Amino acid sequence: MWNMNDVKAIEYRRDRVFHVTFDDGLEGEVDFSEYVGKGPVFEPLRDESFFRKASVKGGTIAWPNGADIAPETLYEKIELAERTL
Repeated sequence: MWNMNDVKAIEYRRDRVFHVTFDDGLEGEVDFSEYVGKGPVFEPLRDESFFRKASVKGGTIAWPNGADIAPETLYEKIELAERTL
């Protein structure tokens, strides 16, 4: 359950996947391919070099054009992946 945790670190892994670490220690890989090209703000993510420019801003992952993903969404994706292992 997400308790307003912040993303503390990201590390590019492959394709459209980042390893995401939260401030409470939860971590895991998140595939962002579902967001690529989904609306104008995510269109630049089609470019692999732009995609890799993501950084941690405001407690979540963000790109230079202002695109970001809500931290609670990332948290839930990682929790769900852990439950299915």
